[in-house]
Amino acid sequence: MAKREHDGHDWGQLAGAVGPRVRLLRNALAARSIAALEDFGLPTGSLTVLSLVAANPGSTQTVLARAAGLNKSALVGIVDELEKHGLAARDRSARDRRRNLLTVTPAGEAAMRTMLARVDGGEAKVREALGKRDHAALLDLLDRAYAALETRP
Repeated sequence: MAKREHDGHDWGQLAGAVGPRVRLLRNALAARSIAALEDFGLPTGSLTVLSLVAANPGSTQTVLARAAGLNKSALVGIVDELEKHGLAARDRSARDRRRNLLTVTPAGEAAMRTMLARVDGGEAKVREALGKRDHAALLDLLDRAYAALETRP
């Protein structure tokens, strides 16, 4: 296998491993996102949850937690904060009163647009480095890799 390096360090036995590289990318993007959004006073993951709720109005918290890669209690904490800030609303399901259906408020839509514009800079560097075709391929590969490992109860 070809020698692969990061910052001049040989990956050794991990030269073909996906996890360490995904972790590096995730950490770099998360740090930029956290810095860009810190003045909103929302927990990490709020933009992801807000975006998922906007794209999937009426989704249950369980479905959103799975899509966001969060455990249900972490999602509930984020939704509590979004609701407290007037960015999201929780309504009881008419079909199943034990479930909350989530929607984004108009204030949440506006905040989400501002947050997305702020975090776009970090992601833009990745898109520029890869180009449109490789960026689309990366997203497809990440989705396929995750689907291969996803376990559902």
